[in-house]
Amino acid sequence: MSKYIIRRLLYLILILIGVSLIVFMLVHLAPGDPVRIMLGEDASPAEVERLRENYGLDQPLHIQYFRWAGNVLQGDLGTSIRQRRPVTELIFARMPATFELALMGMLFSIIVAIPLGIIAAIKQSTWVDFSTMILALIGVSMPSFWIGLMLLTHLALRVDILPLFGRGPSLFVGIGSIFTTGSFMTLINSLRFLILPAISLGIIQTALLTRLTRSSMLDVLRADYIRTARSKGLGERVVVTRHALRNALLPVVTVLGIRLGAMLGGSIIIETVFAWPGVGRLIYNAISQRDFPIVQAGTLLLAVAFSLANLLVDISYAYLNPRIRYD
Repeated sequence: MSKYIIRRLLYLILILIGVSLIVFMLVHLAPGDPVRIMLGEDASPAEVERLRENYGLDQPLHIQYFRWAGNVLQGDLGTSIRQRRPVTELIFARMPATFELALMGMLFSIIVAIPLGIIAAIKQSTWVDFSTMILALIGVSMPSFWIGLMLLTHLALRVDILPLFGRGPSLFVGIGSIFTTGSFMTLINSLRFLILPAISLGIIQTALLTRLTRSSMLDVLRADYIRTARSKGLGERVVVTRHALRNALLPVVTVLGIRLGAMLGGSIIIETVFAWPGVGRLIYNAISQRDFPIVQAGTLLLAVAFSLANLLVDISYAYLNPRIRYD
């Protein structure tokens, strides 16, 4: 296992180098001059040149890349061109909001999708199965931003039971307040702001996980050892929960890691729709303002989170199925 983890970490380094190169080149080759955008069209050539020198933009691209990569290895992600503040400070101030949203979206997907997939498999070829698959197909077909807009229109504007935009108290602060003050109000207020964006982010993932769980469960239920368990007189609940579920969840766990990474990347749209103060919205604003230090650093950190999530999923395989070994 240790050799496998080391090998995956080496692959992770290569992946991040490739991601950093691609992002750096795309940002710097995109049209638009960030210095001109920041200073305005009335800035003199001397002012523009001076600011280019301050940010090292007057140097060749390969020099700029190696200097930026060296600074990243030292924990320095650069300085925002627009806000004149360290990028590290800007990103890490918003990172908890993004992880909070992604985790809640994933939690919603797991709670809804896995039971639905199991029930659909057990009730194969019945109205329950058909209804579940139709709902899953609809969920996959709807873009997340459209789901968000519909939820805003019907649950926030018309019914006015949930907040429209923004973020309440941190979910972690709300949980902590239960133990410190014994009050649930902070947690409830936090969840009120989280419900709509988390559902919008998690709907597509829920549909995908439902279909995958159903397919995986059907494959396991047709296995020989399941027929043997049934022939011994075991009840259907025991067969499903003790013998089938664990093996059926193996491919689901794989997709969970991938979808969590997709949620972190897809949060850019949802954070913009709901004015959620996370890294995704920060990157979106930075792209429109050509603030390339934020775009580079934010994309790199999301790639790190995505890769680490996949690594943790692969490691968890050994605990879910002892027959799996890594050489």
